[in-house]
Amino acid sequence: MAFSNERKISLNLEKISRFLNGFLVILMVFFGLAGFLWNTGWYWLAGSVLILNILNGYYLYIQKQHALLANFGVLALFRYLVESIGPEFRQYLYSSDTEEKPFNRMERADVYKQAKNSEKSSAFGSLLEFDNKALKLKHSFYPIDPKKLHPFHLCFGEERQLKQSYTINKAIMIGGMSYGALGRKAIRALSAGAKKAGIPLNTGEGGYPKYHLMDGADLIFQMGTAKFGVRNEDGSFNPDLLEKISRLEQVKMIEIKFSQGAKPGKGGLLPKEKITQEIAELRAIPMGKDVISPAGHTECYSAESTVQFLRKIQEVSLLPTGIKFCLGSTKELGQMFLEMKKQNIYPDYVAIDGSEGGTGAAPKTFMDDLGYPLFPALEKITSLMEEHKIRDKFKLVTSGKLISAGKQMMALCMGASAIYTARGFMLALGCIQALRCNNNTCPVGITTHSEKLQYGLDIEEKSERVKNYALNLDYHHYEMLAAMGEVKFLDLSRDNLIFPSSH
Repeated sequence: MAFSNERKISLNLEKISRFLNGFLVILMVFFGLAGFLWNTGWYWLAGSVLILNILNGYYLYIQKQHALLANFGVLALFRYLVESIGPEFRQYLYSSDTEEKPFNRMERADVYKQAKNSEKSSAFGSLLEFDNKALKLKHSFYPIDPKKLHPFHLCFGEERQLKQSYTINKAIMIGGMSYGALGRKAIRALSAGAKKAGIPLNTGEGGYPKYHLMDGADLIFQMGTAKFGVRNEDGSFNPDLLEKISRLEQVKMIEIKFSQGAKPGKGGLLPKEKITQEIAELRAIPMGKDVISPAGHTECYSAESTVQFLRKIQEVSLLPTGIKFCLGSTKELGQMFLEMKKQNIYPDYVAIDGSEGGTGAAPKTFMDDLGYPLFPALEKITSLMEEHKIRDKFKLVTSGKLISAGKQMMALCMGASAIYTARGFMLALGCIQALRCNNNTCPVGITTHSEKLQYGLDIEEKSERVKNYALNLDYHHYEMLAAMGEVKFLDLSRDNLIFPSSH
């Protein structure tokens, strides 16, 4: 049964801004004519509105730093005004800096600062609760000299001795975001930023990676259950198309997506409002209706068939190949590990997405009520890997609200080899958490295909922010490694964590 979206009172900011921008010009002309026809005193008002029009023109057509100002002009100043006095309003009237969801204002502000390379310190103490209910990192009495730290180094495919193995030199990678979920400018900014920072970019399950390829980033091609980009007309797998994509110089790894944290057990959803003619062609889908991917891969109906499908993808691509899923049944995962041992076929990495992960569109109950959160999932899967003695067979990658260096280090201590973050890089692009990802009206031009809304997103400017965010995360990783008294990232373990008290 389908339920209609709840109707909400909302303002059409595009129409309001167009009206206001036009009204300012009309008002200036009116005051000018009034000064000419009646009284020169009107010229003062005409001059004031002229200055406002010049400022508005600068925001709309010249400056590139702020997408909101480029899209809405002086109207967007009210957002910055309200934000600037937000602490006072929240202190006395409503929510605090730590109450908003899925990311509170404090978390978002930290990403913004890192993306802009500004304000690297805070004052007066943490705003978090210190009640022994949160996971923390242990520091050492004897911090390590940063010069003695071993650089991060991780090679995917080394276990299989692949000729085309792939090495990363930072612990972070940009998580899967497709062209479809995001607009072309946002994808290009991510690609350019990833190239500058020297980190890979996951394409998401959006088909042929046209815009991901444009700015030079190393890519991880993600194949979802609908097999966009590598599918036949009936939706089945086309090995020839995967082979062509795998031979692209920028494509370094393949990822088979079985599920994601925000909607485990359900396929991807691209609302019809976000499907353009170009997206329809790249994905080989029809226009005018929601595109719902199958809940699972038709080739994978058992542990045996799933491992065989993994082997087929490895043989066709000749690239490091990973699998991504949100952990549900640990019994089924144990059976999968047994089958991998039986066939002697292993992925080059397993990407675990916590149930707190994000998405552009999903049913609320799937986002709220299904799947393991990330840290419990990590504990379960690392225990299973050790139980089946396969810890050295593949790398473990994690994702799910890991936007801060501290949370990422906790995941590394829990057994992760590297970290995916998608929403962190969306925030670096300028996401203001408007929660409009699914209806094509993103006000900062990230999750929309509206040319008017994408106008304010400057690719070069935003790519610098993506780079800054990645490099600042990397810098903090080394700082914390030194503070924890460890020389190598590989030495991190659960012993480096302070677990919440059970009392």
